[in-house]
Amino acid sequence: MASLRYLFDENLRGPPWRAIQWHNRRGVYPLDAVRVGDLLDLPLGSLDPQIIAWAEAQSRILISADRDTLASHLRDHLAAGHHSPGIFLVRSQSTIPEVIEFPTDAAYASTADEWRDFITYIP
Repeated sequence: MASLRYLFDENLRGPPWRAIQWHNRRGVYPLDAVRVGDLLDLPLGSLDPQIIAWAEAQSRILISADRDTLASHLRDHLAAGHHSPGIFLVRSQSTIPEVIEFPTDAAYASTADEWRDFITYIP
């Protein structure tokens, strides 16, 4: 069973999300993943600080392609005494298979404590 849970940012709604759904339908190492915009309490257009706070409350690592602002919002979140399950940032040159493989490997071969309060880049 996977030890990590994920929240996909709305900027990964297209092909990456469809690839996650295909991956999960295969039934081999499925990911526990939800996405911004599919949740009543986290609609499309949610601001980064709201997303980070929601991810903390739900113990979900945020996966996003927002390399411009998330680092500063995470710093503010941590400075306010909060924590984060972690953030996986997708590099612009990352392939869709890498966007699936990295969180899958992390979910089945690591623990939540290894990612807490850190930003990690995919791949």
